[in-house]
Amino acid sequence: MKGFNTIAIHSGAGKRDPHGTLRMPVYDTVAFEFENARAIQLAFEMKAPAHSYSRISNPTVEFFEERIRSLTGARGVIAVSSGMAAISNIILALAETGTNIITTRYVFGNTYSLFEHTLKPWGLEVRYLDLREYEALEGTIDEKTRAIFLETITNPQLQVIDVDKIAQIAAKFQVPVILDGTVTTPYLFRAKDHGVAVEVISSTKFISGGATAVGGLIIDTGNQNWQFCPRLKEAARKYGPYALIMHLRREVYRNLGACLSPHNAYLQTLGLETLGLRIEKSCQNALTVAMFLKSRPEVGEVNYPGLEDSPYHEVAKRQFGGRFGGILTFTLKDQAACFQFIDRLTLIKRSTNINDNKTLIIHPASTIFCEYTEEEKKALGVPANMLRVSVGIEDVEDLIEDLKRGFGTP
Repeated sequence: MKGFNTIAIHSGAGKRDPHGTLRMPVYDTVAFEFENARAIQLAFEMKAPAHSYSRISNPTVEFFEERIRSLTGARGVIAVSSGMAAISNIILALAETGTNIITTRYVFGNTYSLFEHTLKPWGLEVRYLDLREYEALEGTIDEKTRAIFLETITNPQLQVIDVDKIAQIAAKFQVPVILDGTVTTPYLFRAKDHGVAVEVISSTKFISGGATAVGGLIIDTGNQNWQFCPRLKEAARKYGPYALIMHLRREVYRNLGACLSPHNAYLQTLGLETLGLRIEKSCQNALTVAMFLKSRPEVGEVNYPGLEDSPYHEVAKRQFGGRFGGILTFTLKDQAACFQFIDRLTLIKRSTNINDNKTLIIHPASTIFCEYTEEEKKALGVPANMLRVSVGIEDVEDLIEDLKRGFGTP
């Protein structure tokens, strides 16, 4: 089998371009012409491999999907307009009013808002657990549980859950595990090999290659037998192992309209080609920055799974092949000290994104979690004296120099 970087560069070519181009063109078009009425009928019925309308499928987007499928060994992939669109689509595909999903409060702030403020009013029960308590998890699953949702590395709490153990418990009940792999990508964590049913990714982050385009991915790993999922029984009867992908294509994804634009698919395909190189550099830089911050007397705690004193170090080391991602957090005296630190920086950018080529810093409590009460922030693991750094691929010496500037030292 070819290596990750080789597949990221060379896979996905379905049809030879008539002009012999080495780069998939951007098919910025809405509709497609057919030879006859029968041909367009078969396309709409999805009985022929053809594109009928770009909200449903598009050649450039399909190329991106196929490259992701090759990298992950997945059964099928659907590219969508954002990471949040990926999460919304998969939950709406599997759950319905009166059912429940199991998750943790340690999830991305917008994901928590989706669960708590958008889906709950529609009748979805969301059961929050500490997913490290495996007996409690097993006792919480019932006949109305439609999925277990977690992240590879939670943002910004940086908790790392043993995915294998979660998947083993879920398999006893035929409940799919949905994993948000945004901060690790398939380069650090191959979800298919750990019992995950569906991986969702915000391709806006690492994959896009420098924050060039917004996008998301729904990846059916092939681990789940969809006939055991109530919403997909009929689809499983019709489409067998492709039940989820077809259910999305023919109903949920099609009807919600959260399609990825061809131009964004093109940009993210470009980003894939250097993904491995950029992640390696980001992980190296993040460990160096974390060790520097631990040496500073102004810093209270440094949270990074790559540090040996992290409670998640061993499980992260096993799951991610000795690399630990590009995000870390640290605490200062109080919020005022955090703001002062941020304002002194000149190289590191004040921005809410993560996994950019550039190093970014943010105060989570006053920004991406600003809508929550102090009690909610405490429950979500977002204290007022915490800063989050998404470490980029610059020369690490320059990053250290800027961090020193943040502390007010030369």
